[in-house]
Amino acid sequence: MPVVELPTSPLAGGAPVSIDYQRQGAGPALVFLHGGWGYDIYPIDLDTLAARATVLVPRRSGYGRSTPLAALPPDFHRCAVLETLAVLDQLGIERAVWWGHSDGAVIAAMAALTAPDRVQAVIVEALHLYAEKAGSRSFFEQMAFDPGRFGDEVRRVLAAEHGTDRWETVLRLDGVAWLDLARDAASPTADFFGGRLGQIGCPTLVLHGGRDPRSEPGELEAIIRALPEATVAVYPDAGHSPHSQHGSRDAVTAAVLSFLDG
Repeated sequence: MPVVELPTSPLAGGAPVSIDYQRQGAGPALVFLHGGWGYDIYPIDLDTLAARATVLVPRRSGYGRSTPLAALPPDFHRCAVLETLAVLDQLGIERAVWWGHSDGAVIAAMAALTAPDRVQAVIVEALHLYAEKAGSRSFFEQMAFDPGRFGDEVRRVLAAEHGTDRWETVLRLDGVAWLDLARDAASPTADFFGGRLGQIGCPTLVLHGGRDPRSEPGELEAIIRALPEATVAVYPDAGHSPHSQHGSRDAVTAAVLSFLDG
């Protein structure tokens, strides 16, 4: 896969990084931002989407063949916005539709708020609004302290993407980061956007699984209230990744294509 060389990245404390990415298709740019476990564990229907758009899938610093990280900064979502913008600059992409999943959805929403001239439209899937996730604490603790317990299939997929010597670090760093976010949250409903989520001004598609175990009670409802003009698609039987889950994948891909067509 090709890489982009960045002279500096805030995710790496200002150090230079190499960013691994996939690029496929032609037409308007669609950037897919993966979640905290990387891309390969929850892949999109790249071939179908690439028939209608130029699809770009960058692996952030710390993932895939991109430059490894020793830790994630406390504001790693904001840092990832800046890194992604730098990647797009290097690739000559001025504006794009940003589709983020999980951590990537936080990044995409932040980009829509802080760099609106670069975000043509935004798709937020499994969006985290709250920094404190009481219902997911044990999940993040397992990521941080015992990632091997997630099982052989997780190990196989993550090792193939991140390396046999790095996949556990990928989970540990994201788990520790989320535990730190919860510790530092001002309240259980303190949100990543300082109450500004509703200020997103571009077309917005909200995708969510009705059985998403990473969503807190009332979190999706709060997102929908903040984004009354958004198109909302909830898949009742889907979990944390409707776009890759059997039973919802095709419907999500169709919803994204319809959204792209405007």
